[in-house]
Amino acid sequence: MSSFKMHAQTSHRLLRSGDKFYLQDKFKTAEEEYRKALEKETEPSIQYNLGNSIYKQNRMEEAIEKYEAAVNSASNENLKSKAYHNLGNAYYHNKDYKKSIEAYQQSLLLNPSDIQTKENLVMAQKEMRMQQQQQQQNQDDKNKENQDQQQNQQQDQQQNEDNQNQQQNEQQEQQQNQQQQQEKNKEQPNDLTKREAEKLLDIMDQEEQKVQEKLQKGNNTVVPNGKDW
Repeated sequence: MSSFKMHAQTSHRLLRSGDKFYLQDKFKTAEEEYRKALEKETEPSIQYNLGNSIYKQNRMEEAIEKYEAAVNSASNENLKSKAYHNLGNAYYHNKDYKKSIEAYQQSLLLNPSDIQTKENLVMAQKEMRMQQQQQQQNQDDKNKENQDQQQNQQQDQQQNEDNQNQQQNEQQEQQQNQQQQQEKNKEQPNDLTKREAEKLLDIMDQEEQKVQEKLQKGNNTVVPNGKDW
């Protein structure tokens, strides 16, 4: 028996062993068997089954890699259609609905009568529309938030400028009032001193006149005699 046939038989035995564990929901053990089979022979069906066992363990990125390997190497349209279908499921699970839709469409090109793929395609299209609407809403909210923030910043800046201008005007007005008061104070002492000087001279003249009048009266006054006891 040739080495190729021995490898093929070993690969087939490991593939069937992996299928047995897969049906028992022992996906990790099934994966190990499929990997052993893949080392013996790189058949698209092994890639496909390996992808299924990995998918069941929620390791979507690895599953996608195996499904893509299967669709790229498979010549059997039935197997290729199934691989595209499960590839669409993996992308759907990752919320990559655009790629999920593309995979389902490729599957339907190979098998147009597959009802499950059609239903999954409709679901993926619906989810993509909802996702796009949510993304648009998020973008609108972000734009509005940025616009509100920018408007608030502009208002704050304008308010600060108004406050600064008002403060400057108040300071200028205060300085002008101080200067006017200082100039007024400089002028008032001269006028006041002049009035006070004139008043003081008048008072001095009046006092001097009173003194003169008293002196004149003193010279003409007769001193009375003292009283006898």
